[in-house]
Amino acid sequence: MNDTGHVVIIGAGISGLTVAWWLSRSGVRVTVLEKDSFPGGTMRTVREGEWLVETGPNSALETTPLFGQMFRELGIQDQWQYADPSSDNRFILRGGRLHVLPMSPGAFLKSSLWSRRGKLRLLKEPFVGRAMREETVAEFVERRLGREFLDYAINPFVAGVYAGNPEQLSVRSAFPKLYALEEKHGGLVKGMFKGRKERKRRAEVAKDRAKMFSFREGMQSFPDAICKSLGESVKLSAEVISIAGTAGSQEARHNGQSTLLVTYTSKGRLSEIVADAVVLSVPSYSARALVSRISPDLASTLDRIYYPPVAEVFLGFHADQCPNPLKGFGYLVPAIEKRQILGTIWSSSLFPNRAPKGHIALTTFVGGSRQPELVDLDDSDLLRRVTGELGSIMGITGQPVFARIVRWKKAIPQYNLGYHQIIEEIESFELGHRGLYICSNYRGGIAVGDCVLNGKKTADNVLAVLTQSTAGAKALIQE
Repeated sequence: MNDTGHVVIIGAGISGLTVAWWLSRSGVRVTVLEKDSFPGGTMRTVREGEWLVETGPNSALETTPLFGQMFRELGIQDQWQYADPSSDNRFILRGGRLHVLPMSPGAFLKSSLWSRRGKLRLLKEPFVGRAMREETVAEFVERRLGREFLDYAINPFVAGVYAGNPEQLSVRSAFPKLYALEEKHGGLVKGMFKGRKERKRRAEVAKDRAKMFSFREGMQSFPDAICKSLGESVKLSAEVISIAGTAGSQEARHNGQSTLLVTYTSKGRLSEIVADAVVLSVPSYSARALVSRISPDLASTLDRIYYPPVAEVFLGFHADQCPNPLKGFGYLVPAIEKRQILGTIWSSSLFPNRAPKGHIALTTFVGGSRQPELVDLDDSDLLRRVTGELGSIMGITGQPVFARIVRWKKAIPQYNLGYHQIIEEIESFELGHRGLYICSNYRGGIAVGDCVLNGKKTADNVLAVLTQSTAGAKALIQE
């Protein structure tokens, strides 16, 4: 192993594990500290008999070639599987009926999801000017595409991705690529054509064209494989108490080095690690406590990030309880429909071995920024409401034969209006505190692909600084 320092990564979610894996692969000594007894953070899979329940991401999109590279080197390529082709069929609820979301111009023109007037409104998009101020997603979409497209395309999409509210999310921060189409190219239609060339140059795939994937035994296979490859470098049930040291001091900036003292507890014992760099890969509310003594300003900034609660209701039924074949990803529910769920994934239709033979598995989401109070319902009330909605929307009859409820009191960070200021303050903190880095899903995107890309980027940044510091230290010794 090269003498390039010791890096402590706090948090063994997919972001932190990705940082650790790339650094370790480059010869850097790493230690990952995770307070839970398992790796992966929210990326957790539970197998109960023949039912497979994802308590976090149900799948991911192959938006970057880093996935393939990591899976091959981790030895899990044979477990990797793409979703059934029918997953391209996605549905939106309108007027109590499920309408397929059109994925081509021809399908759009024939679609009954929007009125003729709503479709004609899209023709005005190339002639709409740029915004004069920061906008919410709702303001941006209504200005460029019209109210009907907002209500029956973007509103449910935002609920499905962020469990969020388009009237609160910042288009600049939550959907930066969409925002960039207007900023760089003057419009969405123009930008989409030019954007394809840029993505091709970066070897990236647009999310609406990327293949969906998981693993034979669920998404947790990914973090488990990284954890296994890192071996004893990952310490589970290890809760960090404090970070202290010379980071950001005048001396540290002068000699190009910094040492950080990380204190943690494990199995009832207090331990310390001296590190050359520390990467915080935990949710903002956990990071806040760890940086409060180092930077009260950053702690206050992190405190402004909102995570709405979400309940995941996984239900299993006999196949004959569903009158229609499930050929698709599932459906999303617009707020204007005034339902009590955000949407439902047809889990057993996407990947094999998610339910016993002759059964179906459905994963329904409740709450979010739209209806956070519903997450506090007791299990029986929540099951009754979700089962009722499935009956009304999908024609499901009778009671489920299997049920599991997972509640996330703080689910997904919301990139709300003004969020770019939070990111600027995080960047300022890193510049002023050499050796401290932040890599988590409240920075740079919430999707699995975003986390992997940001993990690689953070690892590269850390490695560059460590290499520079090592070279500087050797030069001083020689002098």
